[in-house]
Amino acid sequence: MTGKTAFETKYRFARKDVRLENWRQKPFNKWAFQNVGELIPSVHIAAATGGEEEAKPLGGLLEEKATFAGSTETVEAFLKRSDTDGLSIMKAGKLVGDWSAPHMAFGARHIIFSISKSVTAILAGILEGEGVFDPEAPVTQYIPEAKGSAYGDASVRNVLDMTVSLDFEEAYLDPESAFARYRRSTLWNPGGGSESLATFLLTIQRLAEPHGRTYRYRSPNSDMLGILVERASGKRVNELLSEKLWLPLGAASEMSVTVDMEGTARTAGGMSMTPRDLARIGEMMRQGGTANGRRILPEAWVRDTVATGGSHEAWQRGTMVFLFPKGRYRNKWYQTGADSGAFCGIGIHGQWLYVNPKTEVVIAKMSSQPEPVDDKLDEDIVAFLEALSQMV
Repeated sequence: MTGKTAFETKYRFARKDVRLENWRQKPFNKWAFQNVGELIPSVHIAAATGGEEEAKPLGGLLEEKATFAGSTETVEAFLKRSDTDGLSIMKAGKLVGDWSAPHMAFGARHIIFSISKSVTAILAGILEGEGVFDPEAPVTQYIPEAKGSAYGDASVRNVLDMTVSLDFEEAYLDPESAFARYRRSTLWNPGGGSESLATFLLTIQRLAEPHGRTYRYRSPNSDMLGILVERASGKRVNELLSEKLWLPLGAASEMSVTVDMEGTARTAGGMSMTPRDLARIGEMMRQGGTANGRRILPEAWVRDTVATGGSHEAWQRGTMVFLFPKGRYRNKWYQTGADSGAFCGIGIHGQWLYVNPKTEVVIAKMSSQPEPVDDKLDEDIVAFLEALSQMV
């Protein structure tokens, strides 16, 4: 047979061309980001219902022009320029509409990368509200074997707020770095299976600077948080997600999370879900921790996370201050410092969950940007999302 398969016609490459060594690279990421479970072991969390009924088009909004970051372009043009795969928008709890790129079917799951961190922190907040998890406790209270690692004298609060003085760099593109070894331990890179994620985490040492002083974006902290909530609760992350979040939220579709050789969840970046279900999480946060008339997360935890908590000084010492000059980071969520009170979760390759309390708008944006981090595009996206949240 010489004709192209339906897969090849849709994606312009063959399924066999997508491998563990290239799944995050263009053009393969357009398929891989929707099908992570075919590449990496994953556990699945069932939904409350059997999926979304149908897409709701954004209609004329796509042709409206947004002015942001010194430029003007249509909503649809920017979605395409920023390699958007799927988008869902809610306002005041109601669905505004959805948009999907030709290669992403409506209702498909998509990896959210580091927005997984924000979701994991929701579990921590729920457990804190139940009195079984103490954010101010030392890490060793829950993980005694962390003694001797960077976490040996760190607090859970340091882990939650990315202020662990961790001797580790997020070198996404260096195959010889400690970061590459970290990814092998998660089974995200070729060559994994000889060292578990938990084992790797406890080899990381600390810097001389005291914990708590500087915001440092280090993904291992969020995998450590996953282990912390498991130790505190006595349940696996997938069980906690199902019981404490996914079913109470009223999520319409299944979600999943990648796991390592021991079944440890990649809570720093391995979760996949639909754009609408991601928007439902944002709406729950906008509503102060409630969904469908049911409290999921303590209101005090949400208020601390999105408005009052976090150290401005620690943020100013970090490397992401360019994105949110007046920002803070608390419980794995970003406070933008904008007048609108907007807050968000962010993942590499263009994953965004943006919540604007002033306009009551929630935007879930999933993408397959070719670069894991693009600072200039990130600045444009922040400005675009703020503008879009005022247009709907």
